Amino acid sequence: MYITLRPGERIFLNGAVIRVDRKVTIELLNDVDFLLENHVLQVEDTTTPLRQLYFVVQTMLIEPRKMAQAQKLFQQQLAGLMVSFSNESMAAALAQVGSLVEAHHYFDALRVIRRLFLVEAAILGTGTPQAA
Repeated sequence: MYITLRPGERIFLNGAVIRVDRKVTIELLNDVDFLLENHVLQVEDTTTPLRQLYFVVQTMLIEPRKMAQAQKLFQQQLAGLMVSFSNESMAAALAQVGSLVEAHHYFDALRVIRRLFLVEAAILGTGTPQAA
């Protein structure tokens, strides 16, 4: 897998934060956990239940030392969300997120949650969500 970064951009790679000083393409030769800077949600942006869940999964990915705490919080939040949303497609997607996290596929779980931001915004009547 190839990832291209712009000057000054950061990538979170297996818990390490890497910043590049010039345009660079990185080839990942094995299976690693990574998150691009433009997908990182700041704590002040965790204004909805799904954004809070995203932040917890993000923490699992970029701060492995906090894994045990984050996993416990994830399970609590996911259980609460499963009973909160009556939308069938939302419930199915949340179940998928749970399976992905259980399989340690955090990046894929984050991708599913990001897609759910639009659905959540429509349900909550908040309009168009900010990108994460």
